[in-house]
Amino acid sequence: MARPAALVGSTPTDSHPLLADDPRYTAAEFPPNKLLYLVQLADARGIDSRTWYGGLALTRAQIADPALRVSYRQACLFVRRALQALDVPDAGLRIGREGTIGGFGLLGLAMMTSRTLGDAMMAGVAHHKICGCLLDLNFEALSEREVALVAWPRFGDTELLPFFCEELFASCLMIARELVGPALHPVRVEFSYPRPSYAAEYERLFESDVRFGMPQNRLVIDTQWLARPLPGHNPLTARQALALCAQQMTPDGGEPHQEIVAAVERLLRSQLREQPKLQDVARTLNLSERSLRRKLAESGRIFREIHDRVRAERALELLQAGALSVADIGSELGFSDPREFRRAFKRWTGMPPQAARRAAA
Repeated sequence: MARPAALVGSTPTDSHPLLADDPRYTAAEFPPNKLLYLVQLADARGIDSRTWYGGLALTRAQIADPALRVSYRQACLFVRRALQALDVPDAGLRIGREGTIGGFGLLGLAMMTSRTLGDAMMAGVAHHKICGCLLDLNFEALSEREVALVAWPRFGDTELLPFFCEELFASCLMIARELVGPALHPVRVEFSYPRPSYAAEYERLFESDVRFGMPQNRLVIDTQWLARPLPGHNPLTARQALALCAQQMTPDGGEPHQEIVAAVERLLRSQLREQPKLQDVARTLNLSERSLRRKLAESGRIFREIHDRVRAERALELLQAGALSVADIGSELGFSDPREFRRAFKRWTGMPPQAARRAAA
C-alpha cells in the first residue's frame, strides 16, 4: 500500500503547521488499532463515525485491515474527532483494559515466548510502534527495587496525552497480568497531566498508588517481576518472531521506496490464495521485474521475506481467531497440502500451527 496522502483541507486546529515539513509527522508507520477500537466504541454507543474520516484518504474498511499503516498526523486527527464525538472521558481506560497479548500479533508471539517478563517488556518497548503506540517509550531502572515504563508525547504534543497514556498503561498492565498472573500490581502509576474528574477509575483499574501532576508518565513495578519465567518460553520462536517484528519497523523519516514495500505487502495480503510471484506483483504495479527487485533491495527488502512475513501474520490471525482448521488456514494462504503449510509455518515462527494456537488461547 502506498503511503497515505497528506491531509486534505486541514486547518491549524487539525494539525501542527510547524511540523508540516517534518517527514516523521507524515510517515505511514502505525497500524490503525486505536482508530478501529474507537469506531467499535462508537458502534456500541450508536454514534455515527463517518465524519471522522474526512480529508484523511481512509475508509472504514481500510482501518480494519491490519496491513494498513497511518501517519501520526492522520491518527491524531482521527482520535481528536472521535473523542469529541464520543464524549466518553475515560475512553483510553476502557480500550486499554480490553487489551490482550493475542491482539499484538507477531509481537504478542515474541512476548509470549520470551524467557522472562523483563525480556517480554523489553521486546514490547523496542517494537511498540507496530502495535500502534503513538507515544515514545523507554524502560528505566529507578533503583534496585523499582523499574519503570516511561512514556512521553511525540513532537511535544500533549493534547491527546491522557487518552494515549490511559490506553498504553492499562493495556500494558492487562498483558503483564496475562503473562505472569493477576498478582502483579504496579508500585505506583504517575501521570504528568492534572487529575481528571474520573480519577477513581484509574485507582480501580491499577489497584495501586496513582499520582497526577508528576514530572513524567511512568508505570512503576517491583524489579522482582522482571525475572519471573514465562511458561510459553521458546527461544527459537522468540528470535524468529522478533526478526519478523524488526522487518515491520520503519526508521523515523521513512526509507527510500518504502511506499513500494507497503504496496507489495498490501497486494500480497489481498492475493494470498493465488500465491503471486514476483513477476505477477511487478506486472500489477506497472513495473518490470528487475525494477521491482531493485526498489525492494534499496529498501533493504527481498520479495520472499516480505511474502513469508505477510503469510505468517495472516496465519497467526486465523489461528488466534480459532474458527478454521489448520488445513483450512493453509488453504487460505495458498497451500494445497496441509503438510506443506505446517512445514512453512514452522520455518516462519519456529513452532507448529497447533502450538501457536494453544499459545494464543
